[in-house]
This record gives sequence, structure tokens and C-alpha cells, in this order.
Amino acid sequence: MTGKLALKTGGFNEMNCKHTALLAVMTALCVGIQLTPRPPNVETTSLISFLVGFLFGAGFGALVGALTMFINGFFSSWGFAGIIMPFQMAGMALIGFTGGFYRKILGGNPNNVASPTKVLRLEVSFLAAFLTLIYDVITNVGWALPSGVPIIVALIQGAWFTAIHIASNVAFFGSAFFILVRIVSKLLGEGLWSSQKEAS
Repeated sequence: MTGKLALKTGGFNEMNCKHTALLAVMTALCVGIQLTPRPPNVETTSLISFLVGFLFGAGFGALVGALTMFINGFFSSWGFAGIIMPFQMAGMALIGFTGGFYRKILGGNPNNVASPTKVLRLEVSFLAAFLTLIYDVITNVGWALPSGVPIIVALIQGAWFTAIHIASNVAFFGSAFFILVRIVSKLLGEGLWSSQKEAS
């Protein structure tokens, strides 16, 4: 197992230098894109956090998601996140963690990624919509509670932004997720499921 990436849900696993460097680059990319001026609620942090969880384990996915939102909370072009930042961190950590969990559910068939079916693409798109909705509920509730605003009012006020967020993430996940998995696995220089088999 030494020198191989162990794709186990929830663990911080042994990684060689290539894996570590690639993870660092993906984390930096995630933070960089998040801090770039962009339309409200259009982001790729969800996709990258989910991807990191899928490839490197749920723990790493959660860490990348939470760390990105922590940095974003201080340096975002939209200003300091304030009281909502812990909720943003929790929501994005959940998305990253789910990436690793989804890897386990998907199983060890490389055809699932090499030649994803329409059903599998729809599954990923649905998962993106669900996770984005959960994230927005968490952050809206996180804003409403300390502000004294009724939760239902906060959810209604944020409905349009939630719709934009869901639509953009569905598009990103559905069109890019499996492509990115194949690209990153080639950069790792090993079969996508080889280390998973070794770990079992």
C-alpha cells in the first residue's frame, strides 16, 4: 500500500508526492476560483470539493470544502462573511464528504467513470441539485437565526439565488464531473480503481 492512494471514505490516507502535489494544486485552484469575481451563487467550489472527496477520500473533500470557505470568508470580493462563515464551511464540507461517500456507493467498476451512462450522469446531476439545496438551506438558516429573521422568510428571500445556484451546479456536475475524474486519474498515473482494490 505504501506510495499508493487509498480511496477509503472518511480517512486521511497514505499519499505519495504526486498525490500530495496534485491535491495541493486542486485546493489552490478551488480557493483561487472562489475568490475570483463572478456572478452571485455561480461557483465551482462544490464541484472541486466533491471531486477531491471522490478521488482522495471523504476527509480530504470535507477539509478542502471547509478550508476554501474559511479563506473565502475573509477575502471574498463580496466582503467579509461574518456570522454566516461557519455555516458556509459546514455546508461545503458536507459536499466534499459526500464525494467520498458517493465513491463507495458507486463501487469498483471502472466503466462507471470511463463510460458513464445517461442514468449515471443524471444521478450526479440530481446529487448536485440536492447538495446545493442543502447547502443553501444551511447558509440561509445560519443567516436567519442570529439576525432574528424568520427562517421561512430567509428561505423565500433567497429562493432566486438558490435557483441560480442549483442550476449552475447541475450544469457543472453533469457536464464536467466524470471528465475531471478521468483527467485527474491520468495525471495520477494509475488505474482509477487500482488503489481501491489494493486497499480492500
